Amino acid sequence: MSQINLGDIAVDVVLKDIKNVHLSVHPPTGRVRISAPKRMSIDTIRVFAISKLDWIRHQQTKLREQERETPREYVERESHYVWGKRYLLTISESEEPPSIEVKHSRMLLRVRPRTHEDKRKALVEEWYREQLKEAVTPLLARWPPMLGVSVERFFVQRMKTQWGSCNHTARTIRLNTELAKKPVECLEYIVLHELVHLVEPTHNTRFVALMDRFMPKWQFHRQVLNRLPVRREKWSY
Repeated sequence: MSQINLGDIAVDVVLKDIKNVHLSVHPPTGRVRISAPKRMSIDTIRVFAISKLDWIRHQQTKLREQERETPREYVERESHYVWGKRYLLTISESEEPPSIEVKHSRMLLRVRPRTHEDKRKALVEEWYREQLKEAVTPLLARWPPMLGVSVERFFVQRMKTQWGSCNHTARTIRLNTELAKKPVECLEYIVLHELVHLVEPTHNTRFVALMDRFMPKWQFHRQVLNRLPVRREKWSY
């Protein structure tokens, strides 16, 4: 990977075995990345990036203005979100095995006495991971046959700059555990987005046409996802 600088904007450049140039601006800080065909010169890529400067700056502004969650401390009456709904954390201490239950407007976290904040955090994050795995399974049973693709494996993990990704060669997809906090429609949009990339790796007109065909409201779901608060943490590149 190389990098070009356009004034105050640094652009990561990755040369791949692809036909078209793909420009993306990644949350949370607006990191810019261009994937380009191996045959394309760095000067040509620079000219392309310059032609897209106004769009890049607009996308960066939107991302940097997006609302951030305050850091979670995993204490009584703290807000946590599950599938787009807000729950107040209730902590119950006992010698029973740790567990989490969502009921009415409460997220009940059962832990052993004197459980440290780091352990509470780990328990909640693992619970989110399992919720996401459970929700993704039926989506991967439904969508791949409709698209005529196969998925060898899927992974659920914390991702710092993307909601999801796919490996076209290995036929795998990865999903951000934060999706378990967002409306389920947003999860389905991301799953379909990555599956369509197994058909069309870039965001060209074919990709858009496939998304329009299989999920006519996909752009609305994307807007909803981009408006929702995102996790606040220290990001590094």
